Amino acid sequence: MHAPALAAATLTLAVACACLPAAAQVVRCTDAATGKVTYTDGACHRGDVTREVEARKTPEEIAQERQQAAEALERKHERQQQEARLRREADQAERAAFNAQPAPRSDPANSAQCQRARKQLQDTLASMGQGMYDEQSRLDTAQRQADLACLSPADYARTEGSRAYRPAYAPPYYGPPVTVIPPRRMPPGPALPAPRRDIVNCNVFRCYDGQGNTYPR
Repeated sequence: MHAPALAAATLTLAVACACLPAAAQVVRCTDAATGKVTYTDGACHRGDVTREVEARKTPEEIAQERQQAAEALERKHERQQQEARLRREADQAERAAFNAQPAPRSDPANSAQCQRARKQLQDTLASMGQGMYDEQSRLDTAQRQADLACLSPADYARTEGSRAYRPAYAPPYYGPPVTVIPPRRMPPGPALPAPRRDIVNCNVFRCYDGQGNTYPR
């Protein structure tokens, strides 16, 4: 007999025993001709094979068994309630975890604040090279504002960390003014004689000297 069937038979027998009078016994009667089996608390029919399944019990023993059965039933009921409570708590925790999932963050690079910061950075870059003393400072400020508006918090933190290793901007150094003294003018000396021109060849229009220079004729 399989375990579930055996358990069901045992439970049926226990219920039957609980319903019997206080001092009842359980007797199994088997018909010798047909093999039919019946249970009774009295005597079997003549000719039946009789076997005592449960001996006659005292009222105290029957009361104790009934109390044990009631306690077992109560424990079973408590266990079922506890299992139901644990299932409810698990379902509630699962729903809470699902509802607690953060909503997808929008891309800060597509925000209007990022577009304004980029425009300010472009305007600052366009104004560079005009000789203003605070050009680099304005550029750094515009770049930092663009990073803050267009990057996620994690990316901005990494950018700030890498920015810490960059050399700090040093303002241009203006040394003391230098006075340039013009050279002293010397009186004019005697005029140098014009160099001698050795003409070696002439044609209709011009003449040539020994160094290849030409002179109009």
